[in-house]
Amino acid sequence: MESEVRTLLGEELRDAYSAEKQALRCMQKTLKMASAPALREGIQMHIEQTQVQIERVEQAMEKLDVRPGRKVCEAMRGLVEEATHEIGEQDGKGPILDLVIVASMQRIEHYEIAAYGTDIALAQALGEGEVVDLLTLTLNEEKETDAKLTQVTEQHIMPAAMGDDEGGEETTSRKKRTSARAAAE
Repeated sequence: MESEVRTLLGEELRDAYSAEKQALRCMQKTLKMASAPALREGIQMHIEQTQVQIERVEQAMEKLDVRPGRKVCEAMRGLVEEATHEIGEQDGKGPILDLVIVASMQRIEHYEIAAYGTDIALAQALGEGEVVDLLTLTLNEEKETDAKLTQVTEQHIMPAAMGDDEGGEETTSRKKRTSARAAAE
């Protein structure tokens, strides 16, 4: 059974390798379409991180004597296709397009989080501590990216999409209404 688990881990790492490469190409295209500076900065940072993550997957495969091969991660292909389609349906740049970009990127992040969690469990079962360490670094980065996307959405993109202009008149009016309600209670 251990050899079957080892084979499965090899296949999972090939899948992760393909997924990361597809995600990288998607982010490179998406970067050009994002308009919020904080989103553009976050995408650029994750592009650089993803390049390192690809190297880590290569190192993990090397430690297990696994070759990348020509495997294509079909799940990532679907996520990228969906992102491309949804982004393509938007007219021009702006906060709504940025929201679509974030939603697409978070779907990709969540897939990667699930996949790396499984890969780590398999590597732990096999006693492959170095592989566990490599994959854990990447898993933590994926979780951080997901959290940063949420933060950028809440602080920058959503206020612009709702017409609040981050502290503009609508936000101030809403705060006054909320304060007045709280005082009345």
